[in-house]
Amino acid sequence: MSVERCHPIQDDSPDRSPAGKFDDEDYPAYSMGHAAEILGVTQAFLRSLDAAKLLTPGRSEGGHRRYSRYQLRLAARARELIDQGTALDSACRIIILEDQLAEARRINTELQHTHRRKLDQPGPASG
Repeated sequence: MSVERCHPIQDDSPDRSPAGKFDDEDYPAYSMGHAAEILGVTQAFLRSLDAAKLLTPGRSEGGHRRYSRYQLRLAARARELIDQGTALDSACRIIILEDQLAEARRINTELQHTHRRKLDQPGPASG
């Protein structure tokens, strides 16, 4: 049930230098404690999102959970839905569907631009 990322940020040839990681929203830069502090949630809440399979945090060499900016956005959305009275499982499903919809819209927009460029290209000259 976890959200799988399928977009161009998934690096085929990214800058994996330390400076390049600043812009990578999928880089697991945040410890559990720091992530919880940023979001204003408990570490137990983040573990519950992991158990619910909404997030699959990276792991440090020592085995500690590490979160990306993208995962922090998902966790913040989960907190928002739960604060509104949505059950955890339902909140996770909503977030997954929202993410899938956003990805479908992105792909649709990309395909529309590609199609328009092809229509704008001059065809072969007839003679």
